Amino acid sequence: MSPSKRHSLPSSPHQRNSPPVTCYKRLPRPAPPLTPPQKPDLQSRTAPRSALRFLGRALAGAPPIISSSHLALSFGTSSMADETGNDSQMFEGNEIVDPGNEAVHGDEAVQGGELVEVDELAQGDELAQGEDLTQGDELLQGNEMAITEVATPPTTRRRRKKSLVWEHFTIEDAAGGATRACCKLCKQTFAYSSGSKIAGTSHLKRHITLGSCPKIKGQGHKLAITIGTDNDGDGTVERRSKRRYRYTGYANASFDQDRSYSYLAKMIILHDYPLHIVQQPAFTAFIDSLQPRFRVVDVDAMEVEVYAVYQKEKENLLQAFSAMPGRISLTIGLWTTSQTLGYVSVSGQFIDSEWKLHRRMLSFMMVSSPHSDNALSEAISSSLTDWGMKEKLFTITLDNDSLSHDIYSANLRDQLSSKNNLMLKGQLFVVRCYAHILDAAAQDVIALIHGVIYSIRESIKFIKASPSREEKFAEIALQLEIPSTKTLCLDVTTQWNTTYLMLLAALDYRQAFITLETVDENYNEAPSAEDWKKIEAACNYLRLLYDSAHSIMAAGNPTSNIFFHEAWKLQLELGNGSAHEDPIFSSIAKDMYERFDKYWKDCNLVLAVAVVMDPRFKMKLVEFSYSKIYGVEAAKYVKVVNDSVHDLFKDYVAQPLPLTPAYAEQGKTDNATANGNNTQATQPSTGDGLQDFDIYLSEIATTQPSKSELEQYLDESLTPRIQEFDILNWWKLNMQKYPTLSKMARDILAIPVSMVTGGTSIFSAGTGCHVLDDYRSSLRPEIVEALVCAKDWLPNSTAAPEAVPGSGLLKMD
Repeated sequence: MSPSKRHSLPSSPHQRNSPPVTCYKRLPRPAPPLTPPQKPDLQSRTAPRSALRFLGRALAGAPPIISSSHLALSFGTSSMADETGNDSQMFEGNEIVDPGNEAVHGDEAVQGGELVEVDELAQGDELAQGEDLTQGDELLQGNEMAITEVATPPTTRRRRKKSLVWEHFTIEDAAGGATRACCKLCKQTFAYSSGSKIAGTSHLKRHITLGSCPKIKGQGHKLAITIGTDNDGDGTVERRSKRRYRYTGYANASFDQDRSYSYLAKMIILHDYPLHIVQQPAFTAFIDSLQPRFRVVDVDAMEVEVYAVYQKEKENLLQAFSAMPGRISLTIGLWTTSQTLGYVSVSGQFIDSEWKLHRRMLSFMMVSSPHSDNALSEAISSSLTDWGMKEKLFTITLDNDSLSHDIYSANLRDQLSSKNNLMLKGQLFVVRCYAHILDAAAQDVIALIHGVIYSIRESIKFIKASPSREEKFAEIALQLEIPSTKTLCLDVTTQWNTTYLMLLAALDYRQAFITLETVDENYNEAPSAEDWKKIEAACNYLRLLYDSAHSIMAAGNPTSNIFFHEAWKLQLELGNGSAHEDPIFSSIAKDMYERFDKYWKDCNLVLAVAVVMDPRFKMKLVEFSYSKIYGVEAAKYVKVVNDSVHDLFKDYVAQPLPLTPAYAEQGKTDNATANGNNTQATQPSTGDGLQDFDIYLSEIATTQPSKSELEQYLDESLTPRIQEFDILNWWKLNMQKYPTLSKMARDILAIPVSMVTGGTSIFSAGTGCHVLDDYRSSLRPEIVEALVCAKDWLPNSTAAPEAVPGSGLLKMD
């Protein structure tokens, strides 16, 4: 061996502990023997027997005995590494290498004929066996060494699986000696081994990396399992990556300052946060901890961003309105501030081309006097002009703010009729809110028995004051065998339904309250017998309002047809109650009837026309209910409804809406059959010899005109009443059959009979104006409008979601 080929030991301890140097060098393989190998003469080998005995003990697992002669051994440039247990050692050149140490000193390491990286090859319990190392009596050529008379014990340890996929799978035994791979997340099993053949791991990797695992898919991300390779010449070695997988999506998205501003503005809008939150120290510290690169803006810049969101959402809504096939009905809300100014809110309700009901805020305008009919007229006209719907106004709905409803109705009708073409001469133009009339009637009842309600509240407070009193009251109720399961609780004064439920529970425990007064000298708030009778009468009529309100709320987004059935029942019950023989019952009913009868006279026509558009009832329910309410005079009122429906249909035939481009082609065919005097088209003869029959059809068409769409609809049998009936879907399916009548039904069913939306309780509708808080009152009017309108639009925004930059499956090396 030449000196240049040798490896010297480190000259100092410092050099011995220095980090390993990764080197790549290909060692030449020895040339194959030209003649068949024969058993060598071990006595002729140049290697001392002591060295062979030393290596034999090492391979056998016995602790080696190292002497100075061992350290002086030199076997040329070949490297030999073999893992033999914790006590085994590995010789390389003139060095002693401990395989348990990750820092392997030396220049080269050979595994068979392949090139490997030293610091990865000799780690832990991994076994590096050389193909060029021959055991037993096999003859080795060149500088290789033969080991004789050393028996290596067979290993029974299963080879450790190095694929990263086994971090997500375990192996389970199956029938017939086969094994299956089980996913640790979803517990799904896959074929792995049939006993004699291994299926591989590619299908297991796809299960994890492509999101096939339902657990990973449910979390909204994929795992990227990567395996790095080192290629050099013919050898390829698979090695682990330091970072094996990584989540994708927002975690890897690039930072976008403008997009963050937009999201911050939407958060402020949707959650009613003050604009100056951006300058609060706690908020700025929180943002800095999330993204230090985010530049916090001031209040003025935040106002600009909020207004930009408002403008963008308004453009989206304008596009939706441009394709609206029917008319729009408005709801008008009044708002006051701590100052002398007020606001008028205008919302629009309509049914789109897919027969879905929508309500959107249109404007929130500051006016000098919100109770002025001129201010309302200007606000409505300005809003319709701004949205390009001056020719599409159908009705407006007002709250029950004051007794000046008639004045409002007349003035608004006169002022807006000159600017808009009102259908049916404006008879349906102004509608009063049904939720507000229920609230007003309930408040009338509560006011009549205010003193009794006070006694009930104080009685409940007395009982709830201590656990001992509650236990005593429960014992009394048990002794009296009161079967009620209701719980005594105080009401919320702003929600009349809670007052009704409080009185209803107290009524069941009437005898318990009376007994408690006799056994507890500290209790003296028990109502008298007359008071209990007032409570009974109040609960009797509050129940009617309570049930009606629940029926409306159960509808979700109620169409106008459902209100007639609720209103006529209330009108009938209150009318009968006002003639009750008991003066307490009759007095309460008379006050409620007086208020509700005014609402019925103002709005029963629009409610009746709406229920006619319900194929389950048509005119039949109107005839039945009016006979109950009006008796012998019912026919007169029925005729008013019937004439109004026919006149309104004629208006739709004579004054069709300007059609949007999507409906222009359909309108050409609809108008051909919309007229009530349309005739059957007679096609020319096709040469079938029935010319006389064609003439006969023409004569019948001229002498017997066909019925109009409205008459056909009313003459047909009623649709069966089922629980899941969808009236909008019914009209959608019958558009071709009733092209003009369906347009009329679309507008009527979209009338907002109640101003209460899904996010507001019908029991706290209240009477009077809404009050704008001091903070909102201090903002500029255009910013107030942007905040209020955008809050209504954002949850229903149809804009496409913004793409997240940098999202996707990332491959890590």
